Amino acid sequence: MADVQLSVVERQLGAVYDAMHAARAGTTIVGDLYGQAMGDLYPVEVDASSCSDWALLGSMVANLRMRPGQRLVDVGCGTGGVGLWLARALAVSVSGVDVSATALSLAIGRAGEFGLPVERVEFRVGSLGSTGLPAQFADGLVCVDALGHEKDRRRALEEIRRVLRPGARAVLTSGRSRVSPALPPWSEQAQGTGLILEAEEERPHEPVVWQRVYRSWVEHEAGLREQLGHAQVDSMLTEARTRGPELRNRVAVIVTLRRPEV
Repeated sequence: MADVQLSVVERQLGAVYDAMHAARAGTTIVGDLYGQAMGDLYPVEVDASSCSDWALLGSMVANLRMRPGQRLVDVGCGTGGVGLWLARALAVSVSGVDVSATALSLAIGRAGEFGLPVERVEFRVGSLGSTGLPAQFADGLVCVDALGHEKDRRRALEEIRRVLRPGARAVLTSGRSRVSPALPPWSEQAQGTGLILEAEEERPHEPVVWQRVYRSWVEHEAGLREQLGHAQVDSMLTEARTRGPELRNRVAVIVTLRRPEV
């Protein structure tokens, strides 16, 4: 597989996430706060800093329709929890792709926690628009809470189509403003990149969960600063105060796309 040369913007984003994952690696405080916000929806073992919950994992299992022995790709995999969990649940191999080398190092170290042999797991540096994976490589693909970081949505969807085998599916999380959507409907995005929109399911509870997460960051600021440092917490609080007010108009969805057989 080819090594990926990240763009300047992607390298900058990778550095941001390197610092975040390095700071969080030595403490459970962030995962604990996600767990408190999600309650029994939170899959503790996955330990993802995203909207990953039991409902999302269930939808992915159902919508991917994979068979044992196939290959799953997790784009924007972070520390690997979602892809590793799915690989074990579906008896498939997983290839994770992320811009953060630090996240990937942590992901490699977690494979044993899920009981997966090394030959079924690989993680590599890459981006949504340039995974470095061969064409028609994946029997299924997931992307959780990473699509919004890709400025060129068309480029990302074209890369997803390229990586998928004919007939294979991608399950993505996405969001839009209820009052002023910035992108065309998913049906148009899919058609414009040679994909078929199989399902678009709203997740009405997700914005509420994010409100709880952001509120918990503000309420536990002192503890977060003690364990993560000021730079990381400043970034978290900026996110909470910037994105929090937008959540009342946010529509969160899970989208299933399929590459045509021909």
